[in-house]
Amino acid sequence: MSDYVVAPPVIAAVPIKGSRQMFPVRRIFCVGRNYAEHAIEMGSDPTREPPFYFAKPADALVVNDADMPYPPASKSLHHEMELVVAIGSAGADISVGDALEHVWGYCAGLDMTRRDLQNEAKKTGRPWDMGKGFDHSAPMGALVPAKGVDPSKGKIELKVNGRVTQTSDLSKLIWSVPEVISNLSHLVRLAPGDLIMTGTPEGVAAVQRGDLLDGFVEGVGTVTTRIV
Repeated sequence: MSDYVVAPPVIAAVPIKGSRQMFPVRRIFCVGRNYAEHAIEMGSDPTREPPFYFAKPADALVVNDADMPYPPASKSLHHEMELVVAIGSAGADISVGDALEHVWGYCAGLDMTRRDLQNEAKKTGRPWDMGKGFDHSAPMGALVPAKGVDPSKGKIELKVNGRVTQTSDLSKLIWSVPEVISNLSHLVRLAPGDLIMTGTPEGVAAVQRGDLLDGFVEGVGTVTTRIV
């Protein structure tokens, strides 16, 4: 057995609803601008351009309703409420028709964004990594198994301090969950433990320390965190 020069990192994981078991997380892929109204509010074309992706590190997860620290180097932290897909079986070049067979389950999640850093990166043509992939930037609720979940429809909503800020329906996804899985699998070989954040509807906005975020995806579950 090999020795390591530093302690190996702890395996990041998402809890499973009603179980003591955990879902180990390998990678977190995120789909950009996958609701037309959000694309418009961000100044982009809402047509079905090919989907594009960015990533968050697995250890950006915040689970079990834990608090999320307000990140450094930013004065504009935004919420983005999303349906999250958990991949349970590996595959490359997956067809749209077979895509859902690779899904282990779903959860509600938040793609927290340092909007000022992201906007500056956009202006200069630089990567979004520090705007999207920072510490604690991926709060997520408990996973539910895929059986019985229809990811093609259902209410998705976020409340901040009890006030609705984002509300839409999964049927408004520009690229459906099977289409996203298929497309991404033509770019990378998907593996068990991969998570896909499928995009956010309109209504993204800044949050402050002390704000309580309560997200909901119909038929899937909730995600809750307080900014501290």
